[in-house]
Amino acid sequence: MIKLDILAIGAHPDDVELGCGATLAKEISKGKKVGILDLTRGELGTRGSAEIRDKESSRAATILGAVLRENLAFRDGFFANDELHQLEVIKMIRKFKPEIVLCNAIRDRHIDHGKGSSLVSDACFLSGLIKIETIVDGKTQEAWRPKQVYHYIQWENLKPDFVVDVTGFLDAKIEAVTAYGSQFYDPNSKEPSSPISSKNFLESVSYRAKDLGRLIGKEFGEGFNAERFVGVDSLEDLI
Repeated sequence: MIKLDILAIGAHPDDVELGCGATLAKEISKGKKVGILDLTRGELGTRGSAEIRDKESSRAATILGAVLRENLAFRDGFFANDELHQLEVIKMIRKFKPEIVLCNAIRDRHIDHGKGSSLVSDACFLSGLIKIETIVDGKTQEAWRPKQVYHYIQWENLKPDFVVDVTGFLDAKIEAVTAYGSQFYDPNSKEPSSPISSKNFLESVSYRAKDLGRLIGKEFGEGFNAERFVGVDSLEDLI
């Protein structure tokens, strides 16, 4: 069984790529084992289909260099932060034992993003409780709680608690995002338009990263919100 350094979780295929794709590419380049978990197959998306997005998400994971990608196939738009769904997420956390979990924005335009954020955050806490029993493949899992849970920023321009310098890794993010050809800007598409299918939205992936980079004195950045205070060993850790 693969033990992960980082497990990036998204409510829909493409959430992870858009929210933290460059950060994942950077961590993978440093030898970190990174996995991706999608909560739904994105079947309610205006464009494409669940089957198409299955293929696109697999290709995007390969582009980033993730060691695995799995999908819980919760109901797009209708999953809930309840015991049933929490237990399924707990099983994945205990299965892969990530040190860090990255998940959806704390609040956002799409209702699944906020739900996914709270669901994963709650599951990460509950996963550490030894009296919650989960069984996978006939074996009782050990309790496991990630050291950190961070929330990537999505549609809404939330103020980040910290920004990761992703200079040199934006191209990998853009390539992973555009692997979702059914979802984003395509002047030849005959599908209905959506808020994320515009040319402006696709361009925003770059200009938002450039603006966050500007704010920390780097070329590109990705922002995150933390659930706890961010600690450093010394002032020199700040860039």
